[in-house]
This record gives sequence, C-alpha cells and structure tokens, in this order.
Amino acid sequence: MSSGILRSARRIVVKVGSSLVTNDGRGLDEAAIGEWCRQLAALAGDGREVIMVSSGAIAEGMKRLGWATRPHEINELQAAAAVGQMGLAQMYETKLRENGMGSAQVLLTHADLADRERYLNARSTLLTLLQLRVVPVINENDTVVNDEIKFGDNDTLGALVANLVEADALVILTDQKGLYRADPRKDPAATFVHEARAGDAALEAMAGGAGSSLGRGGMITKILAAKRAAGSGASTVIAWGREPDCLLRLAAGEAIGTLLVAPTQKSQARKRWIADHLQLRGAVTVDDGAAAKVRAEGKSLLPIGMTSVEGDFSRGDVIAVRDAAGSEIARGLANYASGEARLLCRKPSSEIERLLGYAAEPEMIHRTNLVVTR
Repeated sequence: MSSGILRSARRIVVKVGSSLVTNDGRGLDEAAIGEWCRQLAALAGDGREVIMVSSGAIAEGMKRLGWATRPHEINELQAAAAVGQMGLAQMYETKLRENGMGSAQVLLTHADLADRERYLNARSTLLTLLQLRVVPVINENDTVVNDEIKFGDNDTLGALVANLVEADALVILTDQKGLYRADPRKDPAATFVHEARAGDAALEAMAGGAGSSLGRGGMITKILAAKRAAGSGASTVIAWGREPDCLLRLAAGEAIGTLLVAPTQKSQARKRWIADHLQLRGAVTVDDGAAAKVRAEGKSLLPIGMTSVEGDFSRGDVIAVRDAAGSEIARGLANYASGEARLLCRKPSSEIERLLGYAAEPEMIHRTNLVVTR
C-alpha cells in the first residue's frame, strides 16, 4: 500500500456510518465515539486538521422514539433526525472536550453547496474552525431536506466536504474491513482489495448494494465517493471503524483497509464546485465535432455545435453537456438560458445578437467554466 499518502496528509476528513455510530441501531455507542474523538484529538495535536462527517441522527432518533424500522414518510424521517441530532451533537461535544478539543456542529444540504456564495461561506466557516483548533462535526441537515436536494448518503457528503476544504485524504469508516471483490458475507472466498485507483470502473462493477436497514449507503456509495474525492486530489481509505487506533495507525503509514488512490492533482476550487453538482438544471446535446473539441482539446462550447437542449435553466446555472449517444461528457456554467439556447442551436456565434437582441458571450459555455467529466 502507498502508505506515504496518509502519512503526509495534513487535512483529513473522516466519515463514519450509522451502524457504527449507533451500534447497529441500539443507540449512540459512547465508547466507540469516544475512541474516534480521542484519535481525532491526537491527530490535531500532531498538527493535522481533522473534520468528522457523522451519520447517526435518524438512527438515534428512531431509537429515542421507539421505532424499530426506518420510516418512509419524509416528515417522519425529518422528525427522527431532529430528535437524534440533539444526542449526536451532545455526544461528540462531550467526547471531544474530554480530549481537549473544541467542537462545532455543521449541518449542510446540497443547496448550500450548489449556490456559489453559500459554498464559499461554508468553506470559509470550516477553514476558520480548523484554524481555531475546533473539530467540525458535519451531518446532512435531514430536518429540512427532501429527496430533491438530498446528498443521498453521507459517503457522498464526506467526499463533497473533502473537495470543499481541499482535503488531502478521506477516511471512510465502515462495518467492513475494506473492499472485497465479492460480498464476504455471502462468499467466504472473496479476495480483499488492498489498493486500487479511485475511479476505476471495475470497482463499481464488483460493488454490492446497501447492506444495512439503518443507513442508505452500501460499498458502491463508498467507491463512488472515493471517485468524487479523487477529483480534487484526495485519496480515500475504506476501513473497519472498530479497528484499534485505526486513524492513528493510518496516519503513521500502516496499511489498513482499502486505499483508493487519487490519480489527479488538486483542481481549481471553481471547477471543483461545478463538478460537484448533484442536481443539474438541464443539458445540451452536441455533435461529434463539438464533443471532440470539448473533451480532447479543452475548447469552449459554441452554439453551432449544439443539436438540442433539455430542461429549464437560467444563465449561470450548471448544466450537462452530452454527446450524440446521450452520455455526459462535461458540465459547466450556461451563458444563456434554456429558451435562448434552443434558438441558438446550430447557429454561429455571429448570429447571437440578431437572434436574441443582445450578445452576452460568444460561447454557450466558456472553457474556464467547463469541466470534462468523461
């Protein structure tokens, strides 16, 4: 394993799942949370900057409300999150304080990261907390979100936070030792993956689905989270959350769990923000020539290369760029609204002012606001 990756990481995001935090739904696991907080404090004392992304609010709320199964109604899920969040925050605050560290609760929704100003505000808040030697404890704001604006799972949230603060590493603590080539609960002969490249399509092909009734994520969400984190240069470790001194041993360079290595360097924050949008307002389909210029040459997208427009979006919204086969190849900030874009399809830039009555830009998406995704 490339042990130097974690040994040299100065800013680390740690994500822990519901089954670990709540001891499989039996209630907040005080001993386990205390152990993670002790390790976080030790890492901070070693000059590292650490952020905790913790699931468990809904599961803890279910326990406090006496619910045996996870509800399906959004209002009940929100109520459970509101009840559970109280205990979750209190537990982390208590355990971090016992280890000489301050803590802060930060609740996020996708809307906080989709809006550029709120994205920068969240980033500034987290970086300030790290400078103050305060450990941010982050969770999705389940009390107000709906399915349209959810991150979907806290593995994704952990990756987005890693991108937001330009972390060096993401550590996902789970109830498995790491990644296997088959489900070890069903296939005892399943081989363990010690190291791989984040974003390798073969990893997604072999990953299973959700394995817990409490959480929403399975191993596939962790693999996709590692792929997303790699976009900003952060490598990911997937490891067993109850491994003794797991975080400290990883930081010392010990080979624990599965390491998914980021193949890219840190990207510009603006382009990372564009790439991290989970919900897009619309899309434009382009011809083969435009697709080649965008993908291979890094060129801007001109109206003449567009063949169709989908969705209802405004100037400045993040939209997808699709090739003729319908696959997303890039995404970026639209210079024109969807209605205007439909009028501009297959037209040269010199015709924009005649068609619209004004010309904001000669491009539909300028290359500085364009991120190639495939």
